[in-house]
Amino acid sequence: MKLNDNFIGVIEKNKGIIYKVANAYCKNDEDRKDLVQEIIIKLWQSFENYNPQYSLSTWMYRISLNTAISFYRKDSRRKDISLPVSEDMMLFIKETESDETEQNISLLQQFLSELKELERALMILYLEEKSHKEMAEVLGLSTTNIATKIGRIKDKLKQRFSTIKN
Repeated sequence: MKLNDNFIGVIEKNKGIIYKVANAYCKNDEDRKDLVQEIIIKLWQSFENYNPQYSLSTWMYRISLNTAISFYRKDSRRKDISLPVSEDMMLFIKETESDETEQNISLLQQFLSELKELERALMILYLEEKSHKEMAEVLGLSTTNIATKIGRIKDKLKQRFSTIKN
């Protein structure tokens, strides 16, 4: 019973991680619900093996992102999958958005949804302001590789924006 209570407490406390990942990989509401369930199942299956050496959020991101990437690859309806920009990611935007700002957010959302699975996972963590070390732990990459990939993704996004603006 103690293990169940601990697990439920961890899920309740960190459910935002699960929902952010699910929202990033599934546009369709039913698919998103399926993915959330799949993530929770994977977390439960791995819960006894959690290593407290790592932060709980790092462990949850790693399992959630790996599950989402597998789910995405299995899903034959890839065209329905997008990366919605969550409220947390848009806090810096004023209440009254200009048409240009709204258009830029929409474009960013579209461009992020077109990224490869690993790049999208990296951008989720980047937009969550995770450190390179945390990103490396979650994704199983070196911090140097993380920095290189982020730079390339930023360049790719800048290029996409510049072609639209011109």
